[in-house]
Formats: sequence, C-alpha cells, structure tokens
Amino acid sequence: MLRHSTMDTPTGPFTLVVADSGAVRAAGFTTDVPELVRLVHPALREPIEPADDVGPAQAAVRAYFDGDLLALDTIAVEQRTGGGFMGHAWEVMREIKPGDPVTYARYAVLAGRPAAIRAAAAACARNAVALIVPCHRVLRTDGSLGGYRWGLPVKSWLLEHESAG
Repeated sequence: MLRHSTMDTPTGPFTLVVADSGAVRAAGFTTDVPELVRLVHPALREPIEPADDVGPAQAAVRAYFDGDLLALDTIAVEQRTGGGFMGHAWEVMREIKPGDPVTYARYAVLAGRPAAIRAAAAACARNAVALIVPCHRVLRTDGSLGGYRWGLPVKSWLLEHESAG
C-alpha cells in the first residue's frame, strides 16, 4: 500500500508518496496525487490512500525547510527504469550537495558518461522524487536554471535556500 501526504512549504504544497517500507516513490510541489503516481514506474505502483503522516520522510522534508539541508540524505527512495544509466544517474544526483549545483555537462561526467549530456538531462526530467533526488541542483551548461517540472520559481527558491544555508 502507498500512502500520500501533502504539507505546506515556503514554495507551496509538497506531496510525498511513500511505500509501507518508508521509501519515497514520488514527491513534488503539487497537490495532484494522480499526477505524481503517473511518475512512478508501473512495477512500483500500488493502491494508494491519504495519511496525515507518512513517517520519517515527512519529518526530514520539514527539517530541510527549517534549515537542515542534509536531512534529505536520510530518506530512502525507490525509483525504477527500464535501463541502467537512469538509475545510476539518480544515485549520482543524490550526491550533489546543497549549495553546490552542477551543470548538465558536469553531471554527465559525475555519472560516468561525459558525452551523455542529453541522457543526464533526461534523468532530471524523468525524476519522480523531486527535492529528495535533487534535480533542482542541475543547471544548464551556461549556468542558467534550465527547466523544472514544478516551475522555475520553485527551483530558484530551493537553490537560494541551499546557498544561504
């Protein structure tokens, strides 16, 4: 069974979709739970119900917004793809530290495929666990924000929050 909960944040509502194991399968700056569930790999989808509290992940997200920028590192995540690079790229993305964003080109290097800049960008675009798998920390090669599923104002706020911490 999956559980979901939405919390208020300085950038608007943030919803977590969490498995019984406590691992987050989807997260985003939205109240649209069906939209989030569509991001979850079909093999990881289960019946879903609302919950007031979805456990340690929710507490860690609150701590992050309260200033503990490393709190997200403790959250277990479950994402799945059909191929090997995407999953590896998401693991590497979690190693990008707050306040130290990288470009897509640098991210491709960190993921072990320097020429795979488009694949690195695709890993950001297909990330179902926003904030916790920090695709907001990846920028265009020229240093501009690029895209973000949840809007550039949210991405900008997150990067400012992390650079101030």
